[in-house]
Amino acid sequence: MSDDQRRDERHGQAPGDRASPSDHDRWTQGPEVPAQEGASAPVGAQGDDAETLRERQRLAQLEMMDRWIGGVLTEQRRSRRWKLFFRLMLLALVLISLTTTLYRVFLAEPTAAVPAQQHLALVEVHGVIASDAPANAERIIQGLNRAWENPGAAAVVLHIDSPGGSPVQSQRIYTEIMRLREQGDKPIIAVIEDIGASGAYYIAAAADEIVASPASLVGSIGVIYAGFGFQEAIAELGVERRVMTAGENKAFLDPFQPLDEDVARFWQSVLTQTHEQFIDDVQAGRGERLSDSPDIFSGLIWSGEQALGLGLVDELASLEQVARAQVGEASWENYTPRLDPFERLTRRFTQAAAEVLGVHTRHAPIKFQVQ
Repeated sequence: MSDDQRRDERHGQAPGDRASPSDHDRWTQGPEVPAQEGASAPVGAQGDDAETLRERQRLAQLEMMDRWIGGVLTEQRRSRRWKLFFRLMLLALVLISLTTTLYRVFLAEPTAAVPAQQHLALVEVHGVIASDAPANAERIIQGLNRAWENPGAAAVVLHIDSPGGSPVQSQRIYTEIMRLREQGDKPIIAVIEDIGASGAYYIAAAADEIVASPASLVGSIGVIYAGFGFQEAIAELGVERRVMTAGENKAFLDPFQPLDEDVARFWQSVLTQTHEQFIDDVQAGRGERLSDSPDIFSGLIWSGEQALGLGLVDELASLEQVARAQVGEASWENYTPRLDPFERLTRRFTQAAAEVLGVHTRHAPIKFQVQ
């Protein structure tokens, strides 16, 4: 028996029934690939079989899982760092507050003694007028009362350099000046430096006399509310605004809702009434010195020289000239309550922390302020 016959018997084939050369044996020749597909396969390859494809899919899944786990770990590390940062900020704030308290109790110097001889008493109104700003009603009124009660103060000067601010803070200071002015013991003079506008002019109007430099900015007797409408922006971004209120008009100033005409009329009436309060108090303080120009209460701002012609100021002069006229020399004593360094640092730190956390200090939406 020949070798070919023996091989046929081992494979279960009868002698003479051997496969033709065209028959395909997948055990010895690999997976069968159609001739057309094989022609397009890379040289030296018959394409990937099912096992190779499964292996590639498994590797791709492992790579995707590895990236996902890496992203989760990165976010966790970032979250831990931010938590640590905010905890350190809170600890620093507590330490600063504690240090400030100890400084005030044990180390702060008493209020400097003011001279008994005749002098000019100065109280500063600098910067935006707001409850959480240096130019707040409590601080300014305290300085006014200290200056008024000192018999050595020949006159009290409000040194104003402010664009205005809170209507309530301005009204409080105005009311206190009018109360002191009625006593008539000594003159109260408002000296406007660079700007004395809106709420700052509201305060100045209570003084016996208003002095400004020719180039000072004076006036802006008006009320302002400013906002934005974002309803179309969030619609394009696909963001849904969810607001729940008790009271149909509770969210009437929501910038993410369209402004209703009835709401606009109502809010305008609030602004108009506040403006009328402003006008009444300016007229009460200035009296017949005001001109009859209808533009005075239109919100326009004037130079010091223009303001003199409108009766908004009484004289064009500097602080030094006022001091010489009152006490014979260009000097004065500052009665503005001091802010110690720790208090200023705490205020700035708190504001910075609030901005980082997204907790912004909210003021009244209506302002006596130049924009």
